[in-house]
Amino acid sequence: MNSQKKRSGIILSALFAALIASGFFIQIPLPGGIPIIIQDMMALLSGLLLGPVYGTISTAAFLILGIIGLPVFSGKAGIHVITAGPTGGFLIGYVIASCFAGIFLSLFLPRGKKHSSAKSYLIIFIAVLLENAVMFTCGILGFMRATDASLAKAVSACLIPFLPGNSLKQILMIFITKKFRPVISEYIQ
Repeated sequence: MNSQKKRSGIILSALFAALIASGFFIQIPLPGGIPIIIQDMMALLSGLLLGPVYGTISTAAFLILGIIGLPVFSGKAGIHVITAGPTGGFLIGYVIASCFAGIFLSLFLPRGKKHSSAKSYLIIFIAVLLENAVMFTCGILGFMRATDASLAKAVSACLIPFLPGNSLKQILMIFITKKFRPVISEYIQ
């Protein structure tokens, strides 16, 4: 990998870390009281757009910012938010899911190769579904550990209320990835 593409990857990773951190402040209120935020969408997009290495770097950098004291975890900060908080599993899930999605797309939709539009959409759709499954699995397990909740209670608290908003975000992620992944591929390997 040449040094210019490496620098571009690091710059894009830093940009995505900032987008993830600021994603909490962009909220769409819902009648049920639980708003749709785009922080998780930004974290998941980092893996889809930047790939496994730079996507993981961006989500890990976001976690480091929160651990060292910047209030990027929904207005909170510190290692205790990850290790003992009910949302800590989701935060760890951001890193794992972005890496997973980056690997999946690298294998099934490699950069620099031509793919049919239908195939691209299908592969991105599968990557988005799998990525969300990884994030929610980590989140539900973390919630259960932090709160001693049963699986049923954790699913009803951490998954069910977020399905409508997440469905909208997943559709957006598919189209954003389809449009911008080839553009970003010009700058990183």
